[in-house]
Amino acid sequence: MATTKEMLEKVLKDMEKIGDVDASLVVSRDGLLMAADIPTDVNAETFAAMTATMLGAAETAVSELGKEVPERVIAESDEAKMIVCGAGPKALFVVMTGPETGLGLILVEMDGAAEKIKGLL
Repeated sequence: MATTKEMLEKVLKDMEKIGDVDASLVVSRDGLLMAADIPTDVNAETFAAMTATMLGAAETAVSELGKEVPERVIAESDEAKMIVCGAGPKALFVVMTGPETGLGLILVEMDGAAEKIKGLL
């Protein structure tokens, strides 16, 4: 029987199959790396911690305005797009794409993957 980490890694590999996904991670809400499909030249632990900090900051900022917590945060640059979304109470799901990638299919697939991750944890 597969371990939880192996099942999380399968979710990441499945996400990669939709195309234009450069990296994906499952991160605990406090920033600890749980699983990653990321280039080897990237410090995955630092990347994981910063994505959790980014979503946490967005949640705090929005709640200060008296609004509902955001479902996801999207950061865009000339070289990439990064999407961070919640995957249940214990985890975050992070995907990095190319700059020209349309986010429609990515967001739909991320929602499904986040539900799978939530079910595993």
